[in-house]
Amino acid sequence: MKSIIRHPPLTPDEITRYARHIVIPGVGLEGQQRLKAASVLIVGTGGLGSPIALYLAAAGVGRIGLVDYDLVDVSNLQRQVLHDTPHVGKPKVESARERLLAINPNVQVDCYPVPFTSINAEAISAPYEYLVDGTDNFPTRYLLNDLAVLTKRPYIYGSIYQFEGQVAVFHADQGACYRCLFPQPPPPNSIPSCAMGGVFGVLPGTIGTLQATEVIKLILGVGRSLASQLLLYNALDLSFQTIEIPKNPACPVCGDHPTIHHLIDYDAFCGTPAIGASSTTLPTENILSPSELAKKMQQTTPLCLLDVRLPGEGFIARLPGSINIPLEELPHRMGELDSSIPTVVYCRMGIRSSRAVLLLKDAGFDQVWSLAGGINAWAEEVDSHLPRY
Repeated sequence: MKSIIRHPPLTPDEITRYARHIVIPGVGLEGQQRLKAASVLIVGTGGLGSPIALYLAAAGVGRIGLVDYDLVDVSNLQRQVLHDTPHVGKPKVESARERLLAINPNVQVDCYPVPFTSINAEAISAPYEYLVDGTDNFPTRYLLNDLAVLTKRPYIYGSIYQFEGQVAVFHADQGACYRCLFPQPPPPNSIPSCAMGGVFGVLPGTIGTLQATEVIKLILGVGRSLASQLLLYNALDLSFQTIEIPKNPACPVCGDHPTIHHLIDYDAFCGTPAIGASSTTLPTENILSPSELAKKMQQTTPLCLLDVRLPGEGFIARLPGSINIPLEELPHRMGELDSSIPTVVYCRMGIRSSRAVLLLKDAGFDQVWSLAGGINAWAEEVDSHLPRY
Protein backbone atom coordinates (compact mmCIF):
# COMPACT_ATOMS: atom_id res chain seq x y z
CA MET A 1 0.00 0.00 0.00
CA LYS A 2 1.40 3.38 -1.01
CA SER A 3 2.14 5.60 1.96
CA ILE A 4 0.51 9.01 2.13
CA ILE A 5 2.85 11.94 2.77
CA ARG A 6 1.19 14.34 5.16
CA HIS A 7 2.49 17.89 4.99
CA PRO A 8 2.18 20.37 7.87
CA PRO A 9 -1.09 22.32 7.77
CA LEU A 10 -1.15 26.04 7.11
CA THR A 11 -2.32 28.50 9.75
CA PRO A 12 -4.99 31.08 8.83
CA ASP A 13 -2.26 33.73 8.73
CA GLU A 14 -0.20 31.61 6.33
CA ILE A 15 -3.20 31.01 4.08
CA THR A 16 -3.68 34.77 3.84
CA ARG A 17 0.05 35.40 3.34
CA TYR A 18 0.39 32.83 0.53
CA ALA A 19 -3.03 33.39 -1.08
CA ARG A 20 -1.52 34.49 -4.42
CA HIS A 21 0.34 31.19 -4.52
CA ILE A 22 -2.52 29.02 -3.40
CA VAL A 23 -4.84 30.17 -6.18
CA ILE A 24 -2.35 29.13 -8.88
CA PRO A 25 -3.10 25.75 -10.51
CA GLY A 26 -0.04 23.61 -9.88
CA VAL A 27 0.59 25.13 -6.45
CA GLY A 28 -2.64 25.16 -4.48
CA LEU A 29 -2.94 24.34 -0.81
CA GLU A 30 -0.96 21.11 -1.12
CA GLY A 31 1.88 22.84 -2.96
CA GLN A 32 2.12 25.53 -0.32
CA GLN A 33 2.22 22.83 2.34
CA ARG A 34 5.10 21.22 0.44
CA LEU A 35 6.96 24.51 0.55
CA LYS A 36 6.36 24.74 4.29
CA ALA A 37 7.74 21.22 4.77
CA ALA A 38 10.81 21.83 2.58
CA SER A 39 14.35 22.55 3.76
CA VAL A 40 17.00 24.35 1.71
CA LEU A 41 20.67 25.03 2.42
CA ILE A 42 22.12 28.18 0.81
CA VAL A 43 25.92 28.37 0.82
CA GLY A 44 26.85 32.04 0.51
CA THR A 45 24.70 35.04 1.46
CA GLY A 46 26.21 37.56 -0.93
CA GLY A 47 25.12 38.63 -4.40
CA LEU A 48 23.45 35.36 -5.40
CA GLY A 49 22.48 34.22 -1.93
CA SER A 50 20.55 37.45 -1.31
CA PRO A 51 17.74 37.03 -3.87
CA ILE A 52 17.72 33.26 -3.39
CA ALA A 53 17.12 33.58 0.34
CA LEU A 54 14.68 36.48 0.02
CA TYR A 55 12.40 34.72 -2.46
CA LEU A 56 12.53 31.33 -0.74
CA ALA A 57 11.61 32.91 2.58
CA ALA A 58 8.84 34.99 1.00
CA ALA A 59 7.52 31.88 -0.78
CA GLY A 60 7.19 30.08 2.54
CA VAL A 61 10.01 27.51 2.43
CA GLY A 62 9.82 26.20 5.98
CA ARG A 63 13.50 25.82 6.85
CA ILE A 64 16.41 27.74 5.36
CA GLY A 65 20.06 27.20 6.28
CA LEU A 66 22.60 29.96 5.63
CA VAL A 67 26.35 29.31 5.44
CA ASP A 68 28.75 32.26 5.28
CA TYR A 69 31.72 33.20 7.46
CA ASP A 70 32.10 36.72 6.02
CA LEU A 71 31.14 40.11 7.44
CA VAL A 72 29.01 42.72 5.68
CA ASP A 73 31.22 45.27 3.91
CA VAL A 74 30.05 48.55 2.41
CA SER A 75 31.30 47.37 -1.00
CA ASN A 76 28.76 44.52 -0.81
CA LEU A 77 25.74 46.81 -0.77
CA GLN A 78 25.85 47.56 -4.52
CA ARG A 79 24.40 44.09 -5.19
CA GLN A 80 23.86 42.12 -1.96
CA VAL A 81 20.32 43.27 -1.23
CA LEU A 82 19.90 41.16 1.91
CA HIS A 83 22.14 43.57 3.78
CA ASP A 84 22.06 47.29 4.54
CA THR A 85 24.27 50.06 5.87
CA PRO A 86 23.45 49.57 9.59
CA HIS A 87 24.69 45.96 9.32
CA VAL A 88 28.13 46.81 7.91
CA GLY A 89 30.74 44.97 9.98
CA LYS A 90 28.28 42.37 11.25
CA PRO A 91 28.23 38.67 10.25
CA LYS A 92 26.36 38.21 6.98
CA VAL A 93 24.34 35.26 8.25
CA GLU A 94 23.03 37.32 11.18
CA SER A 95 22.18 40.25 8.91
CA ALA A 96 20.45 37.85 6.52
CA ARG A 97 18.50 36.12 9.28
CA GLU A 98 17.14 39.42 10.58
CA ARG A 99 15.98 40.42 7.10
CA LEU A 100 14.39 37.07 6.28
CA LEU A 101 12.45 36.90 9.54
CA ALA A 102 11.27 40.47 9.01
CA ILE A 103 9.87 39.36 5.65
CA ASN A 104 8.40 36.09 6.92
CA PRO A 105 8.46 35.23 10.64
CA ASN A 106 6.93 31.82 9.87
CA VAL A 107 10.15 30.36 8.45
CA GLN A 108 13.01 28.80 10.40
CA VAL A 109 16.41 30.30 9.58
CA ASP A 110 19.56 28.45 10.69
CA CYS A 111 22.91 30.27 10.67
CA TYR A 112 26.34 28.72 10.12
CA PRO A 113 28.98 31.51 10.35
CA VAL A 114 31.83 29.19 9.30
CA PRO A 115 33.67 28.24 6.09
CA PHE A 116 31.93 25.39 4.26
CA THR A 117 34.53 22.63 3.95
CA SER A 118 34.80 18.91 3.33
CA ILE A 119 35.20 18.49 7.10
CA ASN A 120 31.87 20.06 8.12
CA ALA A 121 29.80 19.88 4.90
CA GLU A 122 28.04 16.60 5.66
CA ALA A 123 27.06 17.62 9.19
CA ILE A 124 25.87 21.10 8.20
CA SER A 125 23.89 19.90 5.17
CA ALA A 126 22.32 16.84 6.82
CA PRO A 127 18.94 18.48 7.69
CA TYR A 128 18.38 19.92 4.20
CA GLU A 129 16.87 18.44 1.03
CA TYR A 130 18.21 20.97 -1.49
CA LEU A 131 21.72 22.44 -1.85
CA VAL A 132 21.96 25.90 -3.43
CA ASP A 133 25.14 27.61 -4.57
CA GLY A 134 25.50 31.28 -3.68
CA THR A 135 29.31 31.31 -3.80
CA ASP A 136 31.95 32.67 -6.16
CA ASN A 137 34.72 30.10 -5.85
CA PHE A 138 35.50 26.78 -7.49
CA PRO A 139 36.43 24.67 -4.43
CA THR A 140 32.97 25.18 -2.91
CA ARG A 141 31.26 24.40 -6.22
CA TYR A 142 33.05 21.07 -6.54
CA LEU A 143 32.37 20.37 -2.88
CA LEU A 144 28.63 21.07 -3.26
CA ASN A 145 28.48 18.97 -6.40
CA ASP A 146 30.19 15.94 -4.88
CA LEU A 147 28.14 16.26 -1.71
CA ALA A 148 24.94 16.36 -3.77
CA VAL A 149 25.93 13.32 -5.85
CA LEU A 150 27.09 11.23 -2.90
CA THR A 151 23.94 12.01 -0.89
CA LYS A 152 21.56 11.98 -3.89
CA ARG A 153 20.31 15.54 -3.51
CA PRO A 154 19.77 18.29 -6.12
CA TYR A 155 22.45 20.98 -6.47
CA ILE A 156 21.19 24.29 -7.85
CA TYR A 157 24.16 26.11 -9.36
CA GLY A 158 24.61 29.77 -10.24
CA SER A 159 27.54 31.87 -11.39
CA ILE A 160 28.03 35.55 -12.27
CA TYR A 161 30.79 37.68 -13.77
CA GLN A 162 30.57 41.26 -15.01
CA PHE A 163 27.47 41.18 -17.33
CA GLU A 164 27.03 37.42 -17.70
CA GLY A 165 25.52 34.64 -15.60
CA GLN A 166 24.85 30.92 -15.59
CA VAL A 167 22.24 28.69 -13.94
CA ALA A 168 21.92 24.90 -13.86
CA VAL A 169 20.40 22.10 -11.83
CA PHE A 170 22.62 19.10 -11.20
CA HIS A 171 20.93 15.92 -10.00
CA ALA A 172 22.99 12.82 -10.69
CA ASP A 173 19.90 10.60 -10.57
CA GLN A 174 18.45 12.61 -13.47
CA GLY A 175 21.50 13.35 -15.60
CA ALA A 176 24.79 15.21 -15.53
CA CYS A 177 26.62 16.72 -12.57
CA TYR A 178 28.89 19.76 -12.33
CA ARG A 179 31.98 17.61 -12.96
CA CYS A 180 30.44 16.38 -16.22
CA LEU A 181 30.40 20.02 -17.37
CA PHE A 182 33.71 21.07 -15.80
CA PRO A 183 35.89 17.97 -15.24
CA GLN A 184 38.83 20.10 -14.10
CA PRO A 185 38.95 23.50 -12.40
CA PRO A 186 40.60 26.39 -14.23
CA PRO A 187 44.16 27.34 -13.26
CA PRO A 188 44.28 29.37 -10.01
CA ASN A 189 43.60 33.10 -10.55
CA SER A 190 42.93 32.59 -14.28
CA ILE A 191 39.34 33.77 -13.77
CA PRO A 192 39.06 37.02 -11.78
CA SER A 193 36.70 37.10 -8.82
CA CYS A 194 33.85 39.59 -8.63
CA ALA A 195 36.06 41.78 -6.42
CA MET A 196 38.73 41.86 -9.14
CA GLY A 197 36.68 41.85 -12.34
CA GLY A 198 33.50 43.44 -11.05
CA VAL A 199 29.85 42.48 -11.41
CA PHE A 200 26.88 44.40 -12.83
CA GLY A 201 24.82 45.32 -9.78
CA VAL A 202 21.48 43.88 -10.91
CA LEU A 203 22.96 40.69 -12.40
CA PRO A 204 22.91 38.69 -9.12
CA GLY A 205 19.23 39.56 -8.80
CA THR A 206 18.47 38.01 -12.17
CA ILE A 207 20.55 34.86 -11.69
CA GLY A 208 19.68 34.37 -8.02
CA THR A 209 15.97 34.73 -8.76
CA LEU A 210 16.29 32.07 -11.47
CA GLN A 211 17.98 29.78 -8.94
CA ALA A 212 15.16 30.37 -6.45
CA THR A 213 12.68 29.61 -9.24
CA GLU A 214 14.35 26.25 -9.88
CA VAL A 215 14.28 25.38 -6.17
CA ILE A 216 10.57 26.17 -5.87
CA LYS A 217 9.76 24.19 -9.04
CA LEU A 218 11.64 21.17 -7.66
CA ILE A 219 9.79 21.38 -4.35
CA LEU A 220 6.41 21.67 -6.06
CA GLY A 221 7.21 19.12 -8.76
CA VAL A 222 5.99 21.43 -11.53
CA GLY A 223 7.41 22.36 -14.91
CA ARG A 224 10.68 21.24 -16.42
CA SER A 225 13.81 21.91 -14.38
CA LEU A 226 17.22 22.87 -15.74
CA ALA A 227 18.54 19.38 -14.94
CA SER A 228 21.37 18.55 -17.37
CA GLN A 229 21.03 22.02 -18.91
CA LEU A 230 23.15 25.15 -18.61
CA LEU A 231 21.29 28.44 -18.93
CA LEU A 232 23.49 31.31 -20.15
CA TYR A 233 22.41 34.94 -19.69
CA ASN A 234 23.91 38.16 -21.04
CA ALA A 235 22.58 41.34 -19.47
CA LEU A 236 23.94 43.58 -22.23
CA ASP A 237 21.49 42.27 -24.83
CA LEU A 238 19.10 40.43 -22.48
CA SER A 239 19.78 37.18 -24.29
CA PHE A 240 19.24 33.69 -22.94
CA GLN A 241 20.77 30.50 -24.31
CA THR A 242 20.32 26.94 -23.07
CA ILE A 243 22.92 24.24 -23.63
CA GLU A 244 22.32 20.54 -23.02
CA ILE A 245 24.90 18.95 -20.69
CA PRO A 246 25.56 15.29 -21.52
CA LYS A 247 26.27 12.90 -18.67
CA ASN A 248 29.91 11.83 -18.74
CA PRO A 249 30.26 8.03 -18.32
CA ALA A 250 33.85 8.61 -17.18
CA CYS A 251 32.91 11.20 -14.53
CA PRO A 252 34.84 10.37 -11.34
CA VAL A 253 31.85 11.00 -9.07
CA CYS A 254 28.67 10.17 -11.06
CA GLY A 255 30.03 8.06 -13.93
CA ASP A 256 29.80 4.33 -14.59
CA HIS A 257 32.87 3.58 -12.47
CA PRO A 258 33.24 6.39 -9.93
CA THR A 259 36.52 6.88 -8.11
CA ILE A 260 35.32 9.56 -5.66
CA HIS A 261 33.39 7.94 -2.83
CA HIS A 262 33.86 10.59 -0.15
CA LEU A 263 34.55 14.32 0.08
CA ILE A 264 38.12 15.35 -0.72
CA ASP A 265 40.39 18.36 -0.13
CA TYR A 266 38.82 20.77 -2.63
CA ASP A 267 41.30 23.60 -2.06
CA ALA A 268 44.11 21.23 -3.01
CA PHE A 269 42.10 19.93 -5.99
CA CYS A 270 41.56 23.46 -7.30
CA GLY A 271 45.07 24.64 -6.41
CA THR A 272 43.80 27.42 -4.15
CA PRO A 273 44.86 28.24 -0.58
CA ALA A 274 42.56 27.20 2.23
CA ILE A 275 40.86 29.86 4.33
CA GLY A 276 43.52 31.58 6.43
CA ALA A 277 46.41 29.94 4.57
CA SER A 278 49.19 31.77 2.75
CA SER A 279 48.63 32.08 -0.99
CA THR A 280 52.29 31.65 -1.97
CA THR A 281 55.64 30.56 -0.61
CA LEU A 282 57.03 34.08 -0.93
CA PRO A 283 60.02 34.58 1.43
CA THR A 284 59.45 37.06 4.23
CA GLU A 285 62.33 39.24 2.99
CA ASN A 286 60.25 39.93 -0.13
CA ILE A 287 57.21 41.14 1.81
CA LEU A 288 56.81 44.76 2.86
CA SER A 289 54.27 46.05 5.37
CA PRO A 290 52.28 49.23 4.61
CA SER A 291 54.22 51.18 7.26
CA GLU A 292 57.54 50.02 5.79
CA LEU A 293 56.42 51.12 2.33
CA ALA A 294 55.36 54.50 3.72
CA LYS A 295 58.90 55.02 5.02
CA LYS A 296 60.42 54.03 1.68
CA MET A 297 58.16 56.47 -0.16
CA GLN A 298 59.44 59.32 2.04
CA GLN A 299 63.03 58.65 1.02
CA THR A 300 64.68 60.31 -1.95
CA THR A 301 66.03 57.10 -3.52
CA PRO A 302 64.23 55.90 -6.69
CA LEU A 303 61.33 53.52 -6.08
CA CYS A 304 59.02 51.83 -8.57
CA LEU A 305 55.44 51.14 -7.47
CA LEU A 306 53.98 48.39 -9.67
CA ASP A 307 50.20 47.89 -9.67
CA VAL A 308 49.33 44.41 -11.04
CA ARG A 309 45.55 44.79 -10.76
CA LEU A 310 43.11 45.10 -13.64
CA PRO A 311 42.94 48.65 -15.05
CA GLY A 312 39.41 49.24 -13.77
CA GLU A 313 40.48 48.65 -10.17
CA GLY A 314 42.69 51.74 -10.38
CA PHE A 315 39.61 53.93 -10.66
CA ILE A 316 38.67 52.90 -7.12
CA ALA A 317 42.03 53.42 -5.42
CA ARG A 318 45.68 53.59 -6.41
CA LEU A 319 49.04 54.65 -4.99
CA PRO A 320 50.38 57.86 -6.52
CA GLY A 321 53.00 57.45 -9.20
CA SER A 322 52.41 53.73 -9.67
CA ILE A 323 52.70 51.86 -12.98
CA ASN A 324 49.84 49.55 -13.96
CA ILE A 325 50.75 46.23 -15.59
CA PRO A 326 48.07 43.57 -14.95
CA LEU A 327 49.49 40.30 -13.64
CA GLU A 328 48.51 38.31 -16.74
CA GLU A 329 50.42 40.81 -18.94
CA LEU A 330 53.53 40.97 -16.77
CA PRO A 331 55.50 38.09 -18.38
CA HIS A 332 55.64 39.87 -21.75
CA ARG A 333 55.87 43.45 -20.42
CA MET A 334 58.82 43.16 -18.05
CA GLY A 335 60.88 45.17 -20.52
CA GLU A 336 58.96 48.25 -19.36
CA LEU A 337 60.53 47.91 -15.90
CA ASP A 338 64.07 48.70 -14.72
CA SER A 339 65.49 45.81 -12.68
CA SER A 340 68.05 48.12 -11.07
CA ILE A 341 65.35 50.19 -9.35
CA PRO A 342 63.80 48.83 -6.12
CA THR A 343 60.24 47.72 -6.93
CA VAL A 344 57.23 47.32 -4.66
CA VAL A 345 54.34 45.39 -6.19
CA TYR A 346 50.77 45.77 -4.96
CA CYS A 347 47.28 44.51 -5.75
CA ARG A 348 44.02 44.45 -3.80
CA MET A 349 44.86 41.92 -1.07
CA GLY A 350 48.46 40.83 -1.71
CA ILE A 351 47.76 37.60 -3.61
CA ARG A 352 48.46 38.73 -7.17
CA SER A 353 51.39 40.88 -6.06
CA SER A 354 53.03 37.86 -4.40
CA ARG A 355 52.79 35.92 -7.65
CA ALA A 356 54.19 38.91 -9.54
CA VAL A 357 57.19 39.09 -7.19
CA LEU A 358 58.00 35.44 -7.89
CA LEU A 359 57.87 36.14 -11.64
CA LEU A 360 60.12 39.18 -11.27
CA LYS A 361 62.62 37.31 -9.11
CA ASP A 362 62.84 34.57 -11.73
CA ALA A 363 63.54 37.31 -14.30
CA GLY A 364 66.48 38.67 -12.30
CA PHE A 365 64.88 41.40 -10.17
CA ASP A 366 66.82 41.44 -6.87
CA GLN A 367 65.15 44.33 -5.04
CA VAL A 368 61.45 43.50 -5.23
CA TRP A 369 58.74 43.25 -2.57
CA SER A 370 55.03 42.52 -2.32
CA LEU A 371 52.87 44.92 -0.30
CA ALA A 372 51.39 42.80 2.49
CA GLY A 373 47.60 42.92 2.46
CA GLY A 374 47.57 44.98 -0.73
CA ILE A 375 46.08 48.42 -1.18
CA ASN A 376 43.26 47.54 1.24
CA ALA A 377 45.84 47.14 4.03
CA TRP A 378 47.43 50.43 2.97
CA ALA A 379 44.01 52.14 3.26
CA GLU A 380 43.47 50.61 6.69
CA GLU A 381 46.91 51.29 8.17
CA VAL A 382 48.29 54.35 6.35
CA ASP A 383 45.71 56.32 4.36
CA SER A 384 42.19 56.01 5.77
CA HIS A 385 40.82 58.34 3.08
CA LEU A 386 41.57 55.77 0.38
CA PRO A 387 38.52 53.61 -0.52
CA ARG A 388 38.63 49.90 0.32
CA TYR A 389 36.88 47.34 -1.88
